[in-house]
Amino acid sequence: MTVKIDYEKCCWKDGACTSCSCKGACKGCVEACPTGALERKKMIEVDDDKCIDCGACVAACEHDAICLC
Repeated sequence: MTVKIDYEKCCWKDGACTSCSCKGACKGCVEACPTGALERKKMIEVDDDKCIDCGACVAACEHDAICLC
């Protein structure tokens, strides 16, 4: 399995959160990842070499934008 992100549902677009006023102080998928496999850039990026398929990011995403599939 691998982490897949539905960028249509994802709240991080063009380097900023579009769903709240956190100004990048998010407490979502990136922070939930125990291995640092997710990174916020222009979009959320996944480092497949670091990902251990634990599902922490899936559980943390309030927008149902991430799946292990």
